[in-house]
Amino acid sequence: MSSEHPVDIAARAAEQHVVVIGGGIGGLVAARECAKVGMRVTLLEAEKQLGGSIRTTELDGIIVDAGAESFATRGGHVRALVDELGLADAVVPPEGGGAWLSGIPGAPDAPLPKGGLLGIPANPFQEDVRAIIGWRGVWRAYLDRLRPPLTIGHQQSLGRLVTTRMGARVRDRLVAPVTAGVYSALPEDVDVEIAAPGLSAALTRVGSLSGAVLALQGDRAGKTPGAAVLGIDGGMGRIVEALRDELALFGAVVRTGTRAVRLDRSGEGWTVAFEELGTVAADASESDAAGGDDTLVTPDAPASDAPEPLTATAVVIATAEPSARALLTPHVTGLSDPGAAPEIEIVTLLLDAPELDSAPRGSGVLTVPGSHTAKALTHSTAKWGWLRRAADGRHVVRVSFGTQGEAAATAPLDDAAAARLALSEASALLGVRLRPEQLRASHRARFVQSQPTSLIGATERRAAVREAVRNTPRLAVVGAWLAGTGLAQVVPDAAEEADRLRSQLLWAR
Repeated sequence: MSSEHPVDIAARAAEQHVVVIGGGIGGLVAARECAKVGMRVTLLEAEKQLGGSIRTTELDGIIVDAGAESFATRGGHVRALVDELGLADAVVPPEGGGAWLSGIPGAPDAPLPKGGLLGIPANPFQEDVRAIIGWRGVWRAYLDRLRPPLTIGHQQSLGRLVTTRMGARVRDRLVAPVTAGVYSALPEDVDVEIAAPGLSAALTRVGSLSGAVLALQGDRAGKTPGAAVLGIDGGMGRIVEALRDELALFGAVVRTGTRAVRLDRSGEGWTVAFEELGTVAADASESDAAGGDDTLVTPDAPASDAPEPLTATAVVIATAEPSARALLTPHVTGLSDPGAAPEIEIVTLLLDAPELDSAPRGSGVLTVPGSHTAKALTHSTAKWGWLRRAADGRHVVRVSFGTQGEAAATAPLDDAAAARLALSEASALLGVRLRPEQLRASHRARFVQSQPTSLIGATERRAAVREAVRNTPRLAVVGAWLAGTGLAQVVPDAAEEADRLRSQLLWAR
């Protein structure tokens, strides 16, 4: 790269001022990557708390995850970050058994079948599959084995592929609940090759969809054993706290309650205009490493009028898509059309309900689309041992609302009404009558659901945005709307983009 003396490189790094707009996990990782090489970093976050989709709240003295409650292990990037942050001993696997499916037409709730892929069964005659699709569905799915291989081809839409090969019952009762729960999307909108790499090739090779699932399972047997997701003892918010503490060690400035409103070119760099939303700025290097976000936020501080814009040699935009596009549009040409971004709500309930001690629905419930108001439920105290111990006999359940093309039913309700609806849905999904007096506390969180990379056309849209941004000097964009949903995609993407920006600032001639 260069034969320059490290002292010269360090001096050049100290001359850089990177402003990171957005304090979700993508922004925090990007800020860390820049700050750890000696660059000055200022992070602006509009909310009072850092973390974005990683949120924690307190319910009657219990700290619970109100947003992301786990991270996918694929790729190993998040686990590596967790280890670097000193949280290796806090990593825990999920418990509580498998999930259930509710809303099966004409049939009782049943455990989700084991051994499938995106809900597609490897063996339609398997007892837990038959319990959901019935004999009629089983025999229709079996026709997949008898169809001539020449009719297969490469179907892009998961929903059309499944319906054509195995019938509507497999699509409606097995695949749709999974895509709604995982991607907040209909199966027709999911790209087969992105969501299930290798499935199309295996389908062509073995001649049937169920056989392709079985073949992929065989290919993966013995590889990287362990849980597909992991959690953090004490909640995912500990990752955010650890990142904030590292930024403090690196001397970064973190300003919560501070929203960037405009970017302007300033020579080779940028100026960032912002407004303060009732908080004061704090130097992360002076924050109490053991404290919460109150070390960075003073809610009663008066907002200042037209604060002086920040001057930056480079900017990282790490907000949700609507805010990011508003900042990018005046400066970046060739941006693709925005993707759908539904609002999802999660209502977390703390219950005094001994009826749930037996975990009647395992770790949670998915629903057949259209059968319930709620999209899914997680029985958190059944799924996470650390939370079960903290709850001391009480139960925490999370009820999710909203999906692609369907607003969350809780959206127009006040918090009390949203909690009542969530309690009613929890009763139906758990198969247990839960009474209002059993509700001890509740919390409601709203999220903008970035379009998953697995949706048809999403990869091309993201690639167009990324190329346009990379053609704009001293600018980077990170976050779920470009990387894809989930920490396993956001974390490595943010690190890669920050590294690209660092190289541009330190080595470009």
